[in-house]
Amino acid sequence: MAKFIISSCNFPLIFLLSSFYFLTLQPISSSSLKSLNNNPNFDSEIALFGDAEPVDAGSYVNITRPSVSSSGLLLRQKPFKFLDANLSSPTSFSTEFTFSMTPGSGDGLLLVLAPKDFGSTFSGKGPFGLNGENRFLGIEFDTEMNGNVNDLNANHIGVDVGSFVSLTVGNVSSLNLELNSGEKLKSWIDYVASSKRLEIRLSKLGEPRPYNPITAYGIDLLGMWKNEDVYVGISSSNSNGNSSQISSVYSWSFRLRNIPNSMHSLPVNPRGYLDEHGEHLSVHKRRVCPLTVLAGMIFVTGCGALVAFMVLFLWAIIISRHTVFPAEFPVKPVDFRYEKINVVVEKDANSVKK
Repeated sequence: MAKFIISSCNFPLIFLLSSFYFLTLQPISSSSLKSLNNNPNFDSEIALFGDAEPVDAGSYVNITRPSVSSSGLLLRQKPFKFLDANLSSPTSFSTEFTFSMTPGSGDGLLLVLAPKDFGSTFSGKGPFGLNGENRFLGIEFDTEMNGNVNDLNANHIGVDVGSFVSLTVGNVSSLNLELNSGEKLKSWIDYVASSKRLEIRLSKLGEPRPYNPITAYGIDLLGMWKNEDVYVGISSSNSNGNSSQISSVYSWSFRLRNIPNSMHSLPVNPRGYLDEHGEHLSVHKRRVCPLTVLAGMIFVTGCGALVAFMVLFLWAIIISRHTVFPAEFPVKPVDFRYEKINVVVEKDANSVKK
């Protein structure tokens, strides 16, 4: 009886220990522990890895902490293909995201595409936590100057392929912006497969989408990855010894587009016609085309002539309705009399010389 009582008292503890044991046998992904709580500013397929943490009830994400060797990743878990058998032309993409970086040193921010699920193998080691990955396309928002990898300054955007040696660089200072000022910035990145062109744009949050990219690069992503599954993510890290930078992301959307080969237009906004963010306005001055000015002048002149003709035509109709013409009377013949007048000239006799 005593044994039964002791066993009954220990049963809840045994049950809890057993439950905990079986739960530990099942791996728990970092994405299941970190949720954005259905934040409409982020795509639903995004998962968090490393030090990436939702902040302020999931309204935005801090990718890194203000500490050395901190790194984090936002990963779109749904892959895509640049060569899809269900599509008639290669896949293009457009993405936009809002971010900020606090003052201080750090690796910056990186939009990365790679043909494997690098979230499952995210180690957090090396620049941007991509240690050992060599088949990637990266667009880096760099706040550190390193001449060995073609850095222009500590405030630039670079395009990296397979390594962190930038193949092309855009100077953010030329836009009067600073990446690590703590100010919220917005970037648009577009790739058109038909023209094999990658374009990057940047502005302050709230300003219109720039017409001109800060940098662009020609690359054949279809030739690189063909029909492989490609994943896309946003990564950040503090890999150097005195890093204290916090990288935050406030919104991110990623859209695939299928453009016919005959169309080589400018990339469009990933939200397309869903909202007002698709404005193709410029914070720079557009170059004036003489043909455009001439066509505009001809159009305005033609419109002015048409309006003048219509005004005159209506005026003529109105005047004709109100004009009073004089009454006509029959013309009667008039008789004239002619009289013969005789003129007699008399000469003075005294004026005649004898």
